[in-house]
Amino acid sequence: MIKRTVEISSPGSYLHVEQENLVIERDGSEIGRVPCEDIGLLILDTPRLSMTQAAMNACAQSGAAIVVCGPDHHPNAIQLPLAGNVLHAQRIRAQAEAKKPVQKRLWQQVVQAKLRVQTQFLPKAHPNRNRIMEVAKDVKSGDTGNAEAFGAKLYWAALFEDIKFRRARDGEPPNNLLNYGYMVLRATVARALCGAGLHPALGIHHSHRENPFALADDLMEPYRPFFDSRVRTLWDMGKREIDRECKEVLLGALSAPISVDGNRGPLMVGIQRSAASLYQCLAGESDRLALPGR
Repeated sequence: MIKRTVEISSPGSYLHVEQENLVIERDGSEIGRVPCEDIGLLILDTPRLSMTQAAMNACAQSGAAIVVCGPDHHPNAIQLPLAGNVLHAQRIRAQAEAKKPVQKRLWQQVVQAKLRVQTQFLPKAHPNRNRIMEVAKDVKSGDTGNAEAFGAKLYWAALFEDIKFRRARDGEPPNNLLNYGYMVLRATVARALCGAGLHPALGIHHSHRENPFALADDLMEPYRPFFDSRVRTLWDMGKREIDRECKEVLLGALSAPISVDGNRGPLMVGIQRSAASLYQCLAGESDRLALPGR
């Protein structure tokens, strides 16, 4: 079943659970309800909101990830279900014991896939598109040649060719739009990893000791361009600040049809497929990640 993404941004909202449904109220009146089992991602994006512990627990038991955003729409906390897979402990051991050469080869595949997906959203006649495709062919194990960074320079220069753009978390728009999209993507990937029995903190490339979502940051890389393209669309529409329409467009990326290793379906399902294949690779059952861009 394809899980739903629910975003709460109306001030004064009150969330509680009733007969296994998440009920949303405002000013004492019910404005909506969603079966907890249908929720994959719950985004809380308003400081004036209250939620019962029972509602949080019901969402967790149903496998939902809960994202709490600050005033700048950046995530301040992500609650993930820890018991999403009955073989959780066994799989985390396999993840922790994966050899470095295996992790480097997996990162090579991730970078190659990301570069190939980036080319899908650039004009066919643009010279940077062919240059990125050539870069993708030469990615080394562990990306020791830093092909990802070189490709990113070419990609951003082509995607936002008409403006002076520098990708930075705290940079000028459209960085704010990209940040929101990546927040949604990161939480979705982290949830999928937990569902596959993996721990999102144990990365194959990202490894900062203060990053609790290193593996999510690894696996989300090939999926970033699907959000970048929507930001480009919003920018062309004149959008400079995050509003309800921007959120709807960016959240809609999760249900957009994409192809992952020849299997076509919603992006959220593709992420789940990638997470499941990642475990198989870390456990030595496969050497090929299921990724977009192939």
